[in-house]
Amino acid sequence: MTDRTQIYHYPLCPFCRLVRLAFYEKGIPHALLTEIPWERRPAFLEKNPLGTLPVIVEADDYTLCGANTICAYLNEIAPVPDLLGETPRGRAEVRRLIEWTESVFYPQVVKPILEERVYKALQHRGTPDSNVLRAARQNYKILMPYLDWIASRRSYLGGRYLTYADLTVAAQLSVLDYLGELDWNKLQDVKTWYAKIKSYNSFKSLLQDKIGGIMPVGDYTNLDF
Repeated sequence: MTDRTQIYHYPLCPFCRLVRLAFYEKGIPHALLTEIPWERRPAFLEKNPLGTLPVIVEADDYTLCGANTICAYLNEIAPVPDLLGETPRGRAEVRRLIEWTESVFYPQVVKPILEERVYKALQHRGTPDSNVLRAARQNYKILMPYLDWIASRRSYLGGRYLTYADLTVAAQLSVLDYLGELDWNKLQDVKTWYAKIKSYNSFKSLLQDKIGGIMPVGDYTNLDF
């Protein structure tokens, strides 16, 4: 048994990417174990019968599932840096942005693009549905100005310092970045914010990801885009 926490993840899953960023920001030693969620591997299902990612397993076999649960746990066992915010209202704002990202931006933008462009191809389920992609890209144009508005008013999305709000949104955008789906037209403030987060050391691991048969676009590893 390794003394490092094991993270079962899929490289292009934004929730797995969030947990990876959190581990790096917290400075917690870990090992990445790639899991293909649709294979429903019996040994993995023993750890999480739902078959969902991410999952972490600590050295004593303590297992925890779900990005938000894992991130909250990390903030308890490694409180510095505090990624939940400075004040009760600040923490509430961080949680609000996380909820918006996961309940609005992910299902309306990231999930359909991932499904059509990546998961369908890797599972040999046919070609992407152009109508679904068109709708997701239109949703992107509608929702991104909100993030741009927030970024224009704060150093970080949740306030003065890096928080889980930044990591959550950046993890989602990084998937679109990998696939060349980011359009920064008239979105200079959120572009500047994303470039700042992308330059963090914790992001280096994400920039090294490669998915067989679906390679990242040329600007994906470029910090000065």
